[in-house]
Amino acid sequence: QVQLVESGGGSVQAGGSLRLSCAVSGVSNYLYTMAWFRQAPGKEREGVATIYSDSIEQYADSVKGRFTISKDNAKITLYLQMDSLKAEDTAMYYCAASWGRAVLNAVGYAFWGQGTQVTVSS
Repeated sequence: QVQLVESGGGSVQAGGSLRLSCAVSGVSNYLYTMAWFRQAPGKEREGVATIYSDSIEQYADSVKGRFTISKDNAKITLYLQMDSLKAEDTAMYYCAASWGRAVLNAVGYAFWGQGTQVTVSS
């Protein structure tokens, strides 16, 4: 079983930055896809960014050029660097993982963290 624990959320003013972390434990050696999703109140969960085992990255159009996904294989940790934050980035952010190649769609992921709140004030 794979366990994911997010951290790094908080409150920031528009234009600021935050770095989210996701610590991975359990049987994680064969995870193919790791991703960040977010969900704002009253909205569906949406994919933010994915990174594959070959380090190829994908981003939602809404965050391209502002967010960067990365991973530290030694520490088995996933990161999301968020710059130039906007009020519309306010949401609960979730780390997710899949054994296979998944895209920015929540149905492809078997493992989820508990979420970390990001609040951006304008």
